[in-house]
Amino acid sequence: MRLHPEKTDIVCLREGGQGFDFLGFHHRRVESWKRRGRFYLQRWPSARALGVLRDKIRAATSSSRTERPVDAVVADLNPVLRGWAGYFRNGNSGRKFNAVDGYVHERLAIFASRKHGLKGRNWTTRYTYGWITRLGVYRLTGNVRGASAHAQR
Repeated sequence: MRLHPEKTDIVCLREGGQGFDFLGFHHRRVESWKRRGRFYLQRWPSARALGVLRDKIRAATSSSRTERPVDAVVADLNPVLRGWAGYFRNGNSGRKFNAVDGYVHERLAIFASRKHGLKGRNWTTRYTYGWITRLGVYRLTGNVRGASAHAQR
């Protein structure tokens, strides 16, 4: 096997160094919040993986697709979200999953407001958690399996 010089780096993981990306995950040694001075290797979706997912969500909810019903857009997004959650659920992805859920909620609310010609985004009354739940959007939050659960298998 030959290493590619542009893709190969040596990184320092000692005491919370920069970390590295591998197979879509960002790996970094992080200090324990319970036991100060102890560091653990943790992994979460890389910035590039998040960017690719955001691009897919943005494309599905773009203003050029407002002729489609919101239910059809949700039907297109759910397999993407389910597959992404299935791949990244092992590790420490909870915060990233919350961010993706918020982004999906925001993009669908923008899409629905454009589709129905509504001025302004009345987030508090119209596009609530109940609204997105009724749409049947697959939620990433709650689908994380911690690294310890993964190691016990």
